[in-house]
Amino acid sequence: MSNYPLATNTWNNKELEAIQSVIDSDNYTMGDHVSKFEHDFGKFINRKYCLMVSSGSAANLISIASFFYTKNPMLKKGDEVLVPAVSWSTTYFPLQQFGLKLKFVDIDLNTLNYDLDALQSAITSNTKMIVAVNLLGNPNDFDTINEIIKNKNIFIFEDNCESLGAEYKGKQTGTFGVIGTFSTYFSHHISTMEGGFVATDNEELYHILLSLRAHGWTRNLPKKNHVANKSDDWFEESFRFVLPGYNVRPIEMSGAIGIKQLEKTPSFLKKRRENAELFVKLFKNHPNYLIQKDIDKSSWFGFSLIIKPNSNLKRKDIINILQKNKVEFRPIVTGNFVRNEVMKYFDYEVHEELKNANHLHDNGFFVGNSHKNLSKNIYFLSKLLS
Repeated sequence: MSNYPLATNTWNNKELEAIQSVIDSDNYTMGDHVSKFEHDFGKFINRKYCLMVSSGSAANLISIASFFYTKNPMLKKGDEVLVPAVSWSTTYFPLQQFGLKLKFVDIDLNTLNYDLDALQSAITSNTKMIVAVNLLGNPNDFDTINEIIKNKNIFIFEDNCESLGAEYKGKQTGTFGVIGTFSTYFSHHISTMEGGFVATDNEELYHILLSLRAHGWTRNLPKKNHVANKSDDWFEESFRFVLPGYNVRPIEMSGAIGIKQLEKTPSFLKKRRENAELFVKLFKNHPNYLIQKDIDKSSWFGFSLIIKPNSNLKRKDIINILQKNKVEFRPIVTGNFVRNEVMKYFDYEVHEELKNANHLHDNGFFVGNSHKNLSKNIYFLSKLLS
């Protein structure tokens, strides 16, 4: 038994009944439940078009692909894209796979999102896109980012896979970029087994995404669309391929589960924020640790702790204490991603010095948050690290 779990199951009989309803229907492939979940999800985040896929990673993949297939391509091979030095691996992989040049920019040790001064200085005339990652539930400062790119031909792609329900100035994160992506994996704010979402207000991108999600065919496109002239002949349109697509469709069970999970999301977020209030109260003035600064309304994916630069603590010693006391923990996402061996396959450059990302890489870790009351767990952690 863990004294502090990294993640907890968000299901009860509602989700099990939803699964059984799909079994009873004998229709397991993407269908009416997925469609309803897409509709409900769009209403929840206030986005016009929402597309469910098999994972958050798949959401990132087809999103990046879609920018290459607009009538006036938004991206082309070799374009410069700014990325934060700390994020999940599949934030970066689709960019590499489509031949983009990545420029890694340092993060802020307090917010764990972009160091905004570094971001501003990293922009050149070659910059075409900024990847804004809302890390561990914390929204970016989109007012500043939009001011930085004002009057420049640069657009934002928003990776919101860790931050469902976060808000900035009263607006849901995942809706500030041309496209925003979400994950509904087990450890995230809601869980559908595996799953993810792409959200946009751009109809052309939405139609491209519909095709890319399912083999690059026309079958799922509306009659009037931005991708292909579609006939009324269902047989002809059954196996007609117009884009180099994928198969990243979700299963019907995931859609059915998602409908029930979304109904519970406000209560999930409320409890996560209550847990966060206690965590911040106990750790905000800690002599040895930096914790994540919420710049507006975080959805608190988890609780990060970074040993302060002037502290004499060693992370390996802290990790030993946590392990002995059955507290589950992980690195803060990937740490400084540039320090991974996979970088040998990338076309990239590092902007200035990734000082903060390196400090996080060597001195950071995070513990979980949950839709359940974690007061006892958080107090236990505080005593361990006091």
